[in-house]
Amino acid sequence: MKDFTFPNNFIWGTATSAHQVEGNNINSDNWVMEHLAGSAFVEPSGDACDHYHRYPEDIALLAKLGFNAYRFSIEWARIEPEEGEFSMAELEHYRRMLAACHEHGITPMVTFHHFTTPRWLMREGGWLGEKTPDRFARYCEKATRHLGDLMGGACTLNEPNLSALLGYLLPFKMNEQPWWPLAADTFGVPPDRFGSFLFADPTQAHEVIVSSHRKAVEAIKSVGYDFPVGLTLALVDFQCIEGGEGLFTKIRYNTGGNFLERLQGDDFVGVQTYTRTRINADGLMDPPEGAEKNQMGEEFYPQSIGNTVRYAAEASGLPVYVTENGLASEDDTQRVKFYRQAIQSVAQAMQDGVDVRGYFCWSAFDNFEWVSGYGPKFGIIAVDRETQVRTVKPSAEYVGKLARANKIRME
Repeated sequence: MKDFTFPNNFIWGTATSAHQVEGNNINSDNWVMEHLAGSAFVEPSGDACDHYHRYPEDIALLAKLGFNAYRFSIEWARIEPEEGEFSMAELEHYRRMLAACHEHGITPMVTFHHFTTPRWLMREGGWLGEKTPDRFARYCEKATRHLGDLMGGACTLNEPNLSALLGYLLPFKMNEQPWWPLAADTFGVPPDRFGSFLFADPTQAHEVIVSSHRKAVEAIKSVGYDFPVGLTLALVDFQCIEGGEGLFTKIRYNTGGNFLERLQGDDFVGVQTYTRTRINADGLMDPPEGAEKNQMGEEFYPQSIGNTVRYAAEASGLPVYVTENGLASEDDTQRVKFYRQAIQSVAQAMQDGVDVRGYFCWSAFDNFEWVSGYGPKFGIIAVDRETQVRTVKPSAEYVGKLARANKIRME
């Protein structure tokens, strides 16, 4: 065994999204959907982790643990609560968050959109609307002018391929669920024009989303600040079993390749991976019998991230950041094992020549996990749901120690 030393400028971070940790994001589409009768969400987000108010101590804690970066999202629904009405108070809030990062020696990577969308945009079709790319670019430009001097990097969109991925992974269609027409009616659009970022028909939304990304990159760069700009993709480590070659090629392209090939002009691609899925002639396979699993019933397979960073780098030709990687588990011993093996797989890819520039744990906190509510525990820091008290887990100390040493023992 020997140590692998990461480059001196390697980024070690944790990640969150605004809606999952801030709390009371009432102007967003998700807030509405969480409160519908028969909602797909098992519970509402409510106060979440109250990170909106507690960010100073949270950021200080991340720095104390040894992290040198923090990826978080700014909330469009707060910054532009009605079309064309930009809140300087909210922009100043996020400016204070960015300043807190710098105060503690943390590089902030800002995500402009992490799943949630202003209510007003949903009333006009959301991510199926033809005006959405220009509106998103306008918001990105406005936010960059106010915040860009403090940004260390930017992701335009988080996992724009997720709805396509869910179309293969879920055993049902979202638009056939009983809550779908109610959600559409709540926003005053027909069911076939309900353009939620999380659930929109990927064949309809693809071009709108790609155009939104391209225009956002142009808008962000037009302001003139010098930080890298890209997007993040949800990439499952699809593995082909003999006989499944045709399906493997189709599924991997439709869920990721069709984005990776259109990122020319970006500075990086963010890779977000949690497990593998094997594909044979009959389709997606269940985890192997007797395989170790995570809290969500997926196979425990930390090496998947090493495989997807290789694929993303080859398919896009871009440098890679691991912008999310982690484990849903009540057992933090399992999480420590996951991070050790996952980071070793990233290090091996780097030894083989893949340009990986940073690694972000998902997630900084046990937070709101969308339709699954507060059940799945991804956090390296526990949050008491009643008191909001934070408790550092051994996994946070483990990855923080790696970050301070900037190296890992290879096995």
